[in-house]
Amino acid sequence: MDLPRLWDLMTATAASAARPNFGNVHYERRKVPAQPLELYEFEVCPYCRIAREALSALSLDPIVYPCPKGGTLYREKVKREGGRYQFPYLVDPNTGVSMYESADIAEYLFREYGDGRVPWFLRQRAFAVSTSMLASGFRPSRGRHAVQSRQPDELLELYSYEGSPFCRIAREALCELELPHRLHNVPRQSPDREDFVSISGKMQVPYLLDPNTGAQMFESDDIRRYLYDTYAVGGAGN
Repeated sequence: MDLPRLWDLMTATAASAARPNFGNVHYERRKVPAQPLELYEFEVCPYCRIAREALSALSLDPIVYPCPKGGTLYREKVKREGGRYQFPYLVDPNTGVSMYESADIAEYLFREYGDGRVPWFLRQRAFAVSTSMLASGFRPSRGRHAVQSRQPDELLELYSYEGSPFCRIAREALCELELPHRLHNVPRQSPDREDFVSISGKMQVPYLLDPNTGAQMFESDDIRRYLYDTYAVGGAGN
């Protein structure tokens, strides 16, 4: 393994270690939304991480609209609809609810789709924010700034769970390229893992499906390279 790749994995793993096992295990989900939730966020944002952990813990599959700094596609929509540039921003078309604030989002998700009990790693706000900031500090430049891209006609799909360092690398590329995607969360003990294996053939994440090209692949490095080669203007920057 070359040094850049080794360093990439080391820092991604360190970021996961800062929030160990948070969002990696399924918690009770009492219903599935009829329409997918919408999450406006960017990968390195520590508050966005807390919202993603809640979604992952409940095995909920939102449509993610990446809003990295310098992005021109979805940040303005958040300002227009919510009134300010603040992330994460959750929209639930099933209930008409939209909200900022990661703690409020976690509480809402567990009340609406779980058993109402927010796990301690999300409920203890000072701990959640400080450790999530630490995680962001290990990869401060990844998933932060927008890269000019060509937009796909159809949503990409990524099977993932929040705490995986390999999934993080794939999500960072989607974020940097402002590629909207359906994020399928399949943490340990998720009831959705069986359906995922029937699609992919094995339990391994990340797993990317691109209906625009027919591409299907595991391996974070391959996914990042593919996304940049296919969608980055000039096909470079990964």
